[in-house]
Amino acid sequence: MTTNLNYTDDRVDPDRYEPAGPDQPFEFSRRGFAQLLGAGLLITVGAEAALGQRRGPSGRGGGGGNVAARLHVDRDGAVTVMTGKVELGQGARAEITQAAAEELRLAPDRIRLIMADTGLCPDDGITAGSRTTPANIPAIRKAAAAARGLLLDLAAEKWKVDRGALEVRDGAVVHAAAKRTLTYAELAQNEDAVKRFAQRVPEDVAVTAVGQWNVMGTSLPRPNCRDLVTGTHRFPSDIVRPGMLHGKVLRAPAFGATLTSVDLSAAKTIEGVVVVRDGNFVGCAAPTLLKAEQAVEALAKTANWQSRPQPSNKELFAHLKQHADGGGPDKSIDDELGRAKQTAKETYEVAYVQHAPLEPRAAVVECSDGKLTVWTGSSNPFGVRSELAAALGLSPDKVRVIVPDTGCSFGGKHTGEAAVEAARLAREAKRPVCLRWSREEEFTWAYFRPAALIEVRAGLDAAGKLVAWEFTNINSGGAAVDCPYDIPKKRCRFVRSDAPLRQGSYRALAATANNFARESFVDELAHLAKADPLAFRLAHLTNDRLRNVLEAATKPFNWSGRRDKQAKDIGVGLACGTEKGSFVAACVEVAIDRKQGAVRVLRVCQAFECGAIINPANLLSQNQGCIVMGLGPALTEEIRFQDGKILNPRFSSYPTPRFEDLPEIDVHLLNRPDLPSVGGGETPIIAVAPAIANAVFQATGIRIRSMPVRSPALKEV
Repeated sequence: MTTNLNYTDDRVDPDRYEPAGPDQPFEFSRRGFAQLLGAGLLITVGAEAALGQRRGPSGRGGGGGNVAARLHVDRDGAVTVMTGKVELGQGARAEITQAAAEELRLAPDRIRLIMADTGLCPDDGITAGSRTTPANIPAIRKAAAAARGLLLDLAAEKWKVDRGALEVRDGAVVHAAAKRTLTYAELAQNEDAVKRFAQRVPEDVAVTAVGQWNVMGTSLPRPNCRDLVTGTHRFPSDIVRPGMLHGKVLRAPAFGATLTSVDLSAAKTIEGVVVVRDGNFVGCAAPTLLKAEQAVEALAKTANWQSRPQPSNKELFAHLKQHADGGGPDKSIDDELGRAKQTAKETYEVAYVQHAPLEPRAAVVECSDGKLTVWTGSSNPFGVRSELAAALGLSPDKVRVIVPDTGCSFGGKHTGEAAVEAARLAREAKRPVCLRWSREEEFTWAYFRPAALIEVRAGLDAAGKLVAWEFTNINSGGAAVDCPYDIPKKRCRFVRSDAPLRQGSYRALAATANNFARESFVDELAHLAKADPLAFRLAHLTNDRLRNVLEAATKPFNWSGRRDKQAKDIGVGLACGTEKGSFVAACVEVAIDRKQGAVRVLRVCQAFECGAIINPANLLSQNQGCIVMGLGPALTEEIRFQDGKILNPRFSSYPTPRFEDLPEIDVHLLNRPDLPSVGGGETPIIAVAPAIANAVFQATGIRIRSMPVRSPALKEV
């Protein structure tokens, strides 16, 4: 099993890995860094190179940096690999392990990872946008392949033979003709190796072809899964430091409220409590969480706030339309629609939703000699480092951020609010401070998936072919806004609006909203053309990859047979889409509960293609997870708000899918070894909601144009 150096290596004292203690200073020397790894580090070129922070082109870890900044050979012949990426449950730890093991010709259990530590790892950019697979995996493969080549060179020179006579096998260079072997550890024990590993990774270094993969392409389990199952892994919420205090923050009664006055005296009288006020920020640190909460309650009794009028969720879509910042209609589209035989125009609404991660935001901050060491849960360790530096007036090199494998993000932890709050308290208290957001704080003060108002219009000719298409997303974003269908005249755009709630990234970004509106509207057009929804889509598709997933989903689902033989209040629907370079199609069967006016999903059959598959089991899990996650916003999830307050900030009033809600799930993965690998953690979510909406129509004749499903007509009167 691969050792997780983030707190689970049996040979490394966890307290030694948690930096800024007396035995591990904030700034690393070459010796200190080697001691940190426990097993011993042979290849390193000093702190500047070994802890290299170079990012690849466009800041996404595509290349650059030297070999030693990316990986190191340990005394036992294992290899430690460094990456700025974060493991959030999406499987990055397994795939990165596979990439390094493949190119180094090592068994996966001889690869050790250090992830998401700004003091040790290269800046590989934010863990988002399904970028780890297409950008960072190639960078790690190139570094490992370069290291393999350097080790071959060292062996060839030592034996004075041609490099072509040698091969790499099981962590050693083998000269079969002379029956001799040199291990990686033996080759690394000289100054020449140190100098060579200081060189930059060549951009043109050759990596292993897909057809020759031995480790990649297999279902390697998450390397630290045993630690997760046994509870030995420490998430950000579990970090404990000597002398640590617990923090709590005074929250405003409404979004945008300004603190006009507060009396700190009552809170300060509580034994052991430190109170901090900095403008609108007021917080307390105390020896126990209970005391911190009592201190904040005392503050709340004296706090005076000034609020401003704000729209409610009932006024949301009118507000977005009123404040839309975009031009008017396209005259050329108007002209084409005027010539069309049939036209249609509809509006779709998508509510704000919460990310609802398993682990709410949490941070532990330790201050020492004007420097910060921070443990937190974030998908963006280097971005959080910048946030902390700016908030506290420090240079970034005075801040070290460590992100242990974290309890989910779904796009919701790109920022470092909890870390900044804890840092303000720790600096004043002069002791480590742990600050954990409650579920209600997570639901209220974290950003949301943006709401959307989407307007679509289109025209058909006499043969039922699409001739014009206009699609406008108001507020939520441009991801997957382009239409993948073959239409002579089309206009697809995103326009901004005045967002009443704080909004940000979400799994697949705005592709969830855009695909919902587009695929729902395409079904309406198929009905208008009196065509089967599948046949209508295929007739407008020239993209073979999208066509392939449609056929791969509909055949095992038995689309035609199920569609023609549905019982009362049972319906089937389908949808497809493309985003992040991958392709998805889903078929859904639903049942309508007329008494409750509710929709129950009975079956989902999904096909997905993202190029060459690196880890089939992990990709299957990502598809299954996306399907389950997609059910919530499609059916029940919706943030309700009024006067700047969230009205349902807890799971009891914000229903997410439970086990009892899960349908039969049938996933078909299309492997394309002829194509580059791209990410699979986001796009599988985008076909679920529109397929459900289309199935509801097939069962009832009622069109669904909102996420979540809303229609009084579904309920018996």
